[in-house]
Amino acid sequence: MDKVKYWLDLADYDYATAGDLLRSKRWIYVAFMCHQSIEKAIKAYHTQKLPLETPPYIHNLTRLAQKSGLYDLMDEEQRIFLDGMTPMNIEARYPEYKSLLASSLNENVCKDMLEKTNVLLSWIKSKL
Repeated sequence: MDKVKYWLDLADYDYATAGDLLRSKRWIYVAFMCHQSIEKAIKAYHTQKLPLETPPYIHNLTRLAQKSGLYDLMDEEQRIFLDGMTPMNIEARYPEYKSLLASSLNENVCKDMLEKTNVLLSWIKSKL
């Protein structure tokens, strides 16, 4: 299987999962799956642009985008969104952060996050 397609399929699956979680009002996991979707799309970009390198085993979205060269193509709004999404991976996984994260999320925040994730995913795909 083509590695770029592999990463994009995972990104799309995670995005769809985030939508399902939104409908079931699982806010923390909406944020987590949006993060995962973006991470995998960036790894698809990395795989296409740097085919001899394995995407880094990191979850920091900004660093991943920088290492792939994608960050240089992003506008300020995309960079701000990416920076804001980076903590969703750690904060959704570890109990000491979950309550803080949970208090910052609600239906409107998650709908906005899902929409911005969709826009960013479409933009990354347009760069492939």
